[in-house]
Amino acid sequence: MAGAKNHPYHLVNPSIWPLVGAFSGLALFGGLVMWMHDIPGGGYVGGAGLIGVLFTMFAWWADVIREAHAGDHTPVVQLHLRYGMILFIASEVMFFLAWFWAFFNAALFPSGVESIGGTWPPKGMEVLDPFGFPLLNTLILLCSGTTVTWAHHALIHGDRDGLIKGLWATIGLGLLFTSIQAYEYAHAPFGFKDNVYSSTFFMATGFHGFHVIVGTIFLIVCLVRAYKGHFRPNQHFGFEAAAWYWHFVDVVWLFLFICIYVWGGWGAEYHG
Repeated sequence: MAGAKNHPYHLVNPSIWPLVGAFSGLALFGGLVMWMHDIPGGGYVGGAGLIGVLFTMFAWWADVIREAHAGDHTPVVQLHLRYGMILFIASEVMFFLAWFWAFFNAALFPSGVESIGGTWPPKGMEVLDPFGFPLLNTLILLCSGTTVTWAHHALIHGDRDGLIKGLWATIGLGLLFTSIQAYEYAHAPFGFKDNVYSSTFFMATGFHGFHVIVGTIFLIVCLVRAYKGHFRPNQHFGFEAAAWYWHFVDVVWLFLFICIYVWGGWGAEYHG
C-alpha cells in the first residue's frame, strides 16, 4: 500500500524550533560578544537570545513528550534516544577534560609558569581545606546518587510514591550542594584572576556547579512529570536521561575533589 509505514522509526513532522533555536543561539552569542566589547545594546540582544533559547528548549521538548504519549517512541526510537544521550555525556566528558588538562599542565610543570614562582600550589597561597565543605559536598552528592537510583528502581517497579520521594530527596540534596558551594566561593581566600591555580580552580569547579544546577532543573521537570503520571515502567527515557546526567555529575565531582581539592592543594596552607 502506497505511503504505508513498514519500519519502526518515527519520522518527525516539520518543526519551526530548529530555525528559532538557531537564530536565538546567534542572538545570544552575538549579544555576549557585544556586551564583552562594551557595544551598546549587547545586553538586550543577549537577553533576547537567552529567552529565545529557553523557549525553544521548552517548546521542542514538549513536542518530544507529546510524541512519546502518542506512541511514536517505539523500542528502536528509545534506543536511539539513549545513544544520543550517551554521545551528549561523552561530549561533556571531553569538556571537563579540557579544564583538567589546564590544571594538570600547570600543576605538573610549574617551572614553566613564572608568575607562580615555579611551585605548586603557588608560593605563599592559601587554599581551601578539602576535608571541610568539599568533603561534605562529596558526601551530599554520593547520597544524591543513591536517592536518584532509589527513584529509578521505584519507577521500574511501578511505585510512583517512591519515585516522587526519591526525586524530592535528590533535588533537595542538589540544592544543598549548590548552597554550600556558593558559600565556599564567597569565602574563598583567592580570586578568579589571582593566578593560574585560582583560574583553573574556579573554571573547573564552577562549570561543575553549573551542571549541578542544570541537573537539578532536569530533575524538577521530571518531578512535575511524575506528578502528572507521565512515566511508565516500560517507557521513561526522560527520567532515565536525567538520572544518567546526575550520575555523570557525581563522577566528575569525585575527580574534582581528589585531583583539585586534595592533590592539587597538597602542601599549601589551608584557609581558616
